[in-house]
Amino acid sequence: MQFPLPLINSAELTATLKSETVVLADCRFDLANPGWGRQAYLRAHIPGAVYFHLDEDLSAPIGPHGGRHPLPDPAMLAAKLGAAGLGPGVPVVAYDNNGAFAARFWWLLRWLGHDQVTVLDGGFQAWVEAGLPVTAERPQPAPRQCVPHPRPDMIAGMLTVRDRSADVVVVDARSPARFAGEPNPLDPWPGHVPGAVNRFWQEGLRPDGTWKSPEEQAARFADLPSGERVIHQCGSGVTACANLLAIAIAGLPDSRLYPGSWSDWCTYPGNPVEKA
Repeated sequence: MQFPLPLINSAELTATLKSETVVLADCRFDLANPGWGRQAYLRAHIPGAVYFHLDEDLSAPIGPHGGRHPLPDPAMLAAKLGAAGLGPGVPVVAYDNNGAFAARFWWLLRWLGHDQVTVLDGGFQAWVEAGLPVTAERPQPAPRQCVPHPRPDMIAGMLTVRDRSADVVVVDARSPARFAGEPNPLDPWPGHVPGAVNRFWQEGLRPDGTWKSPEEQAARFADLPSGERVIHQCGSGVTACANLLAIAIAGLPDSRLYPGSWSDWCTYPGNPVEKA
């Protein structure tokens, strides 16, 4: 069975779980309280789900460059995915509490070469509100071999962003206030990459946490080029993945991600900064 990529709703997931072997990835997280997601998972999660921590599983350790959430080592991430039951052809569903963290997981799997991954629309809240079962029982999945096949064409590094041609657009997913240059404790410097445009990632979601329609997503990016001529960034390469997911929902060509994003840009003292 092929999933309705890149989103699946709770009813579709329930039906699929009755007949398919599916890896469920619980990606709930709170940037202000990094331990919250794991505690929430231990209290209650979708039956069969395995927890993936943004800092410990979906990011590499912080270094001099690379930002607050550097890309994980492909082999290490693949080993964790294999331990969770992921192997060739095995579909994956990721869910979270706000959309961005599941989007990060979705993007990472595609970067590793595993395309059969989708995001639960509305996340854990939608599942609970639908009256579907949850559990505190931790699963014991049968491990599989997961071999990574990274796709470097999905990534743009700092030099690519800095030295880009005039027809390449940088899309910043941070809030308008942070983009404009208001001080924020998360950012080493206030401001944005010169010439960047702002598309706040939360504008891709409805108030109930579900994703807007393909037509609405397409309208958010209608004035921009597409494909490799667009580079997405945010504070640390997490919420930018929500915009990349929105583009996939719209059916637009894949764009690139600047993984280190603003928190990496700021580690190079000579880089210019623009404020609104």
